[in-house]
Amino acid sequence: MLVSLTVGKVDAGVAVLLTQDNRLIEFPSVLLPNNITSGSIVDITVARNHSAEEASATGFQSLQKRILNTYGVKTPAPPVLRLRNATQTSLVLEWDPIDLATASLKSLSLYRNGSKAGSIPRPLETRSTKISGLAIHTEYTFHLVLRTTAGTYQSEKLTCRTHKMTDLSGITVTAGVLPEQQKEALGAALDRVGGKLIDTVRIDTTHFVCTEGRGPLWEKAVEMNIPVVTPEWVDACEAEGTIVSVRGYYLNADPKARQLGPIHASTQHQRTMSTMTANTQNHIQSQSQSRLSLQPQPMRERQESVAEPPITPFPGAGMSGQPKAEDSEGPSDDEDEQPPPPPPKDESDAAESPEPTPNGHAEQNGEADAAETAGSSEKEDKADNEKEEDVPEKAEETKEESSGDEVKKGKGKEGEGDFNEVPL
Repeated sequence: MLVSLTVGKVDAGVAVLLTQDNRLIEFPSVLLPNNITSGSIVDITVARNHSAEEASATGFQSLQKRILNTYGVKTPAPPVLRLRNATQTSLVLEWDPIDLATASLKSLSLYRNGSKAGSIPRPLETRSTKISGLAIHTEYTFHLVLRTTAGTYQSEKLTCRTHKMTDLSGITVTAGVLPEQQKEALGAALDRVGGKLIDTVRIDTTHFVCTEGRGPLWEKAVEMNIPVVTPEWVDACEAEGTIVSVRGYYLNADPKARQLGPIHASTQHQRTMSTMTANTQNHIQSQSQSRLSLQPQPMRERQESVAEPPITPFPGAGMSGQPKAEDSEGPSDDEDEQPPPPPPKDESDAAESPEPTPNGHAEQNGEADAAETAGSSEKEDKADNEKEEDVPEKAEETKEESSGDEVKKGKGKEGEGDFNEVPL
């Protein structure tokens, strides 16, 4: 299309052009020829460029698709929350890295039982958190809420429960400075109780076990306020079947401060009582056996302490230096010349205790034996008392056999009376 225009006024930047119907058109002066002045007539050809339009439309559509694919298709992903470890009073939660797509992060919050528990610090770096101070064997519900410039996204609710005191599967131990053999024993004990042994100090580490407080792992455990205990703590938990207080198992702690739980205490009490009962029974049996085997000895000692004369020559008496129990009872001259053989354990005592004498020594010995038997019956069991009661019965059987020697005994007693009158 060809258009003829008349130049009306030419300035440095804009030229005024007049159409044939006297309409004014402002036209850039830079697009006019150099020799144009006022009154000049210029022809301008106007045409549509279809190829340029198609290229421009294609470029615009590709830009729109790129914007859609970048900002319209991919959106932030809701966080995925899961349980990492549980103990009697704490829970360790973890989640996958936050996917914000093209949005910007505003906040990441943790909710417990429908109420906000707190905001996660540095949510782009932090991937786990520990909730302490929970009740034993109690159920809780948790979920995360992610707020971005593209919207708010919420994770699925996670229901978890704290452990019972007898559930030891939540124990996670990091070993420090330990002998190799002791470390292997520690791992075996943790396997038996259901615990875990790890090599590094993590957020789910419940206890740090070592024998010496040194090393980078120990420093990190102290920095994270993780209890540092000795290997005996794991053995105590295994023996108790429950979580044991760590107060008596710290490094350099007094072992006397260790408190036994109800299970171990009752077991220890039963063992102690059974041991004491067995020891008491053994002591009573050994005492009864020794009393039966050495029963004539106390009688001999009493007779010696009462009627022991000084070592002086006496007509008709033995010169052995210490009178025997048979001598104090007044043996005959034949018996003094030849000392009798040692009496048997049971028969001699049974034969000596019930013999009547004119001076009444046998009756006194019988009463002393009866008192001694009554005192010992409180300590001895029923079987020992029955053995003591059999002794007088045997004595009565031998009483008739010894009746023939009463005349000789009487003579001996008369000699014994004279013997007791010797001044000391």
